[in-house]
Amino acid sequence: MLGDIKIVEICGIGPGPFCAMHLADLGAQVIAVERGEATSVTGEKKAAKSAMNRGKRSVIADLKTAEGRETVLKLIESADALIEGMRPGVMERLGLGPEVLLARNPKLVYGRMTGWGQSGPMAQAAGHDNNYISLSGAMYYCGTEDEAPSSPITLIGDIGGGALYLAIGLLAGILNARTTGKGTVVDAAIVDGSAHMMQLLLSMVPRGGIREQRGKSMHDGSHFYATYRCADGHYISLGSMEPQFYALLLEKLELGDDPRFARQWDMSHWGEMRSAFETIFSSRTREQWCELLEGTDVCFAPVLSPQESSRHPHMAQREVYFERDGMLQAHPAPRFDGRVVLPGMIPTRGEHTEQVRAVLDADNEGLWL
Repeated sequence: MLGDIKIVEICGIGPGPFCAMHLADLGAQVIAVERGEATSVTGEKKAAKSAMNRGKRSVIADLKTAEGRETVLKLIESADALIEGMRPGVMERLGLGPEVLLARNPKLVYGRMTGWGQSGPMAQAAGHDNNYISLSGAMYYCGTEDEAPSSPITLIGDIGGGALYLAIGLLAGILNARTTGKGTVVDAAIVDGSAHMMQLLLSMVPRGGIREQRGKSMHDGSHFYATYRCADGHYISLGSMEPQFYALLLEKLELGDDPRFARQWDMSHWGEMRSAFETIFSSRTREQWCELLEGTDVCFAPVLSPQESSRHPHMAQREVYFERDGMLQAHPAPRFDGRVVLPGMIPTRGEHTEQVRAVLDADNEGLWL
């Protein structure tokens, strides 16, 4: 779908590489500029291959050297966009800031991926996914009244509020550049994106659907929209909010005649009913609950690990996951015309360095496919 879009990625960690991978999954041509001796967040040397690099070409360049900087400058001359995830000011100090690159290529869309954003009192502070969504308010409702809020790893911040917003910003900028001939700088901050993701939730506040106090709203305090532990230690999830779905749930649980459960939206009884549900769901295994409730309009699903999910009949039939290069991966999404697309292979770090440099030395002809 994006075969004529050309991206240069200055490799970092987390959301930037995911954004570039997502665009590559959708057909964009991505050249990943990597460090020669990269290390992981634990300080260990990174593996020769990264799943975040699938479908990309990998080039090693030291941006602290004139040769490395010149490589980037040559690459962006014919690119549509650049992705970088440095702290504000770092690319400028390297001589690769937006002003320099847009002077070389006025149509370039310069994508900047950060947690705090390019401006603001915290712009220069270190941080990670859980910090950004804590500040933006996006973690606040992740948990019940008696639990500490818990970060769903990288999903809300790095990916949802970061990588996907950067991808949308880049595509919007590229469309505009192709119309106007003018590039732009995309400031994709996780605090911005994760706050924007809450707009649906915020729209429920005036109607009383969401309350500021944790544990007092449907999503974090009710008995009918919750997760429950089963007899085998596994979990299931319920989302039976609509009256007809809730009525079916009571029927399946043989609680239709119990007057306590008739008052679905009576918050004063939610704690009591949640305790009752905890006892009920702990009486059977997850598999037994699946046999009773899965596929019905109760709005039910088992809580699965990614490995378990890959083997579930629904996920397997849709080919959501696949295994390659010794690792479990998810196929590109969304789908177009119902087709499942196999993403590109994962290159070895620096695999295309000599090839790309040879083309650059020949005045850029044939750099992009």
